[in-house]
Amino acid sequence: MGGLIFSYKTIAASSSGIFTEKRSKFISFAFPISSEEEAAMHIEAIRKEYYDARHVCWAYVCGEKSRVERLNDDGEPSSTAGKPILGQIHSKELTNTLVVVIRYFGGVKLGTGGLIQAYKAAALEALDAAEIVEHELLTRYVLEFDFDYINPVMMLLRNYGAITIDSDTDVNGYIWTVDVYDRDVERFEQEAETLYKLSVKKKTEEDE
Repeated sequence: MGGLIFSYKTIAASSSGIFTEKRSKFISFAFPISSEEEAAMHIEAIRKEYYDARHVCWAYVCGEKSRVERLNDDGEPSSTAGKPILGQIHSKELTNTLVVVIRYFGGVKLGTGGLIQAYKAAALEALDAAEIVEHELLTRYVLEFDFDYINPVMMLLRNYGAITIDSDTDVNGYIWTVDVYDRDVERFEQEAETLYKLSVKKKTEEDE
């Protein structure tokens, strides 16, 4: 995926689907996730509920600006389950999404090509049943400015549709924490620093 990323797509809520091929039953589940730990919890819950399934295969993409991908064939021949599941997540251009497909063997072997197509179709059943939503990415800033600058700063924030997260004061003036849409950050920083002479600092996770 080239170029700058200003938004990402994921699913709004969990969904499921069923696909049958030569008496093998594939039940698929799609979940919105916010972390790898959350994905692991969903996978474990599926394993416990469907303890009698022969295979519990899965794949996920997690992250917004930087992304992590994981997949598992769970005993199926290499690259016949997790990879086609992941491919369907990619085809929908999703992130923060987990898809789990469980298989009940029907007594007839599907072969490598058949397995790939079956897991692909099963994953698609769950994803097609989900509502896809798009979220714009945000960058968090801390703004420090003199008390006299309150009106110009409020106008600046309105112009960029910035979201005020927190506001505080000290002896020197205001300290505001705001979220700015990534598509606007370059212009926002330039305008805040050159026109308004504000102290602008990006807030990282380590600062939280």
